[in-house]
Amino acid sequence: MDNKSECMVVANQASTDLGKKIAAELGLEFTPMLRKTFTDGENYHAFPEDIAGKILIIIASTHTENSHQELMDIIQGGRYYNAASVNVVIPYLGYSTMERAKRGSFEIPKGVTRTRQIFRARPDFVAFVDLHSEAVLHAHGGDVSTKHIWTGELVVKHLQQMDLGEFVLVSPDYGFSKQVAKLASLLGCSHTAADKDRYDTDKTIVSQVSSVVKGKTAVICDDMIRTGGSIIQTAERCLEAGATGIAVLATHLILAGEARQRFLDSPIIKVIGSDSFPGRVSNDLVEVYSLAPLLAKILRSYLRIE
Repeated sequence: MDNKSECMVVANQASTDLGKKIAAELGLEFTPMLRKTFTDGENYHAFPEDIAGKILIIIASTHTENSHQELMDIIQGGRYYNAASVNVVIPYLGYSTMERAKRGSFEIPKGVTRTRQIFRARPDFVAFVDLHSEAVLHAHGGDVSTKHIWTGELVVKHLQQMDLGEFVLVSPDYGFSKQVAKLASLLGCSHTAADKDRYDTDKTIVSQVSSVVKGKTAVICDDMIRTGGSIIQTAERCLEAGATGIAVLATHLILAGEARQRFLDSPIIKVIGSDSFPGRVSNDLVEVYSLAPLLAKILRSYLRIE
């Protein structure tokens, strides 16, 4: 069945570049939303054509308040104008590390509450990429189809093309070690995990790394890089354990604050990650691969786009 004529790919403003790449992979035209901002700060959005009966595909990372709200508006616009189905891909989910509240803190677990807002806007399908926790997948009443996309197959392909010599994968803590072990099994290489303790909201101490890294390039793997503090500590412990070089791999390259400069001042030679976080491009430090082929594959299969 040829249903390409029934599909429309749009994006929130921040994810426009990735939206265009995904549309191209699907063999579809990307449709830009019409936008303008009024003097009082209110934002205008419009679809450039009738979407009634269309299969609407929305690409939207929610890394900022505006990006989250824009996604909400587009979903609800799709419903308002009677799209046949509303399908969302969220390459990077903001607040994803806040999936539970510490007892007695009365903090708001925004990873869950914001995802619940998205579900309550009534999309038919929502896909997430390399979530920090799968808890957010269950923040709905069973009326939304969800998918957690693991980027391992893309990572394997990318690492195999790089000249890293003999390497070992290193998890910066035991919490992420299962994912690293899974990746190592696909690559046929060794893996280990660092001992890490958290003593404040954004502060950790990495105490040691196994000697399995001795004489090899250590590739430190994580789901996201924010400030880079614990990653750099792990890199230093790897060198102390005899690693001959250090690279870093993470899906979500947030690189907040002075993270880039910290990496440039560190022994890390390369930071590898995806284009899930808007604005990330390759440069002398960062090597970015695109999620577009994988996300297009998922959409093609789910929506049966021929």
